[in-house]
Amino acid sequence: MSGHSKWSTIKRQKGVKDAKRGQAFTKAANAITISVKEGGGGDSASNFKLRLAIDHAKAINMPNENIKRAIERGLGKGGGAAIETVVYEGYAPGKVALIVEAATDNRNRTTPEVRGAIEKNGGTFASPGAVSWMFADSGLVTIVKNGKTLDDIFEIAVEAGVEDVEDAGEFVEVFTKPTEVEKVKNALSEKGLVVKSAEIFKKPTTTVPVNDEVIASKVLKTIDKIEELDDVQKVYANFDINDEILAKIGS
Repeated sequence: MSGHSKWSTIKRQKGVKDAKRGQAFTKAANAITISVKEGGGGDSASNFKLRLAIDHAKAINMPNENIKRAIERGLGKGGGAAIETVVYEGYAPGKVALIVEAATDNRNRTTPEVRGAIEKNGGTFASPGAVSWMFADSGLVTIVKNGKTLDDIFEIAVEAGVEDVEDAGEFVEVFTKPTEVEKVKNALSEKGLVVKSAEIFKKPTTTVPVNDEVIASKVLKTIDKIEELDDVQKVYANFDINDEILAKIGS
């Protein structure tokens, strides 16, 4: 099991803590705004990136009024500084590759924050292109097992034309082509599977085994610190931590 998507899934099981709910809403709003600007406008019927962003916002119980304001901001209404996407690259301890996607209205604030979160936790900030070649865009649909086995879900997923299926504890991760994530999500739902989330995901094409518990803990701490930054939308990493260590340090 490649590490970071599974680690993200494990954290997702715990839900959004009340203390971080406001931050989660801010991140979701920024994702909606960016999807409007970069995905083709404010009509979710024709902008599938916006549909995915709205689905995520609703999954964390974000109020409809917040969603509406985020869409209007993407359309240039309502004032406020413009939001743009910035991508950073680097390494966590153990030479684990990192890609950080941020949505910001001020690069001069965001860049040193991301650099600091990486370097203060034993990592290295890198130049654009340093690690992005180790990842490929993919669609990721996370399915709740809900009493079904991996084999049950695998058979249904194969019929839907997916590229890969991986076990993730209480969930099954289904990987698709980026352009087919919504089609696959709908197909799986129609077959009676419970879809937890659907997103565009950067899947590692090469992974770094992390078999030392101390290094593994440092890697996850680094990622957590980056994800805690308000401007950070997503963090991708190519670590491969075995289930035993992952369960021990993730409990």
